[in-house]
Amino acid sequence: MSRKLQALAISAALLAGGLGTAQAASSKAKAKPAVTRTKSNPNSLISSSASIPPGSTIIYLSGSTASPIDPAKPEELGDTRQQTLNILTKMKAQLESLGLGMGDLVKMNVFLVGTPENGGRMDAPAMNEVFKTFFGTPEQPNAPTRSTVQVAALGRPYVLVEIEGIAAKAP
Repeated sequence: MSRKLQALAISAALLAGGLGTAQAASSKAKAKPAVTRTKSNPNSLISSSASIPPGSTIIYLSGSTASPIDPAKPEELGDTRQQTLNILTKMKAQLESLGLGMGDLVKMNVFLVGTPENGGRMDAPAMNEVFKTFFGTPEQPNAPTRSTVQVAALGRPYVLVEIEGIAAKAP
């Protein structure tokens, strides 16, 4: 084979290899699967559905209740607003310790006890007020799907709120 033909063969091989690399880079640039959320109302506080792609990491968070405001007074947990803030702050720290964030929550179940001050009804507006500071913000726009249920009581006296969650991180 002449030197010219060898040079052409090498050039062709390099060019083909370069194209293959460009095609591989293009494939890598394609969007990776992501958790997708839909809202039936754009102003809704929660998503109406969430779809988790195959291969995602899924984390189940047990139901959590508020910690006492003062550990020396275990019965002082605060009102619905304070308890919700305490629980969501703990959930945020737990998720961060796992390399996740509040935006990775795809499903939450909230259990609220009715109070005499609220005519025996749950204080969902107070819970939602705190919820809005963790979800659907400019810093963290994702909103999980959620169920909120009024219950007669929870595991300990003075507990007004319990929240559990499911987080998912796409591959």
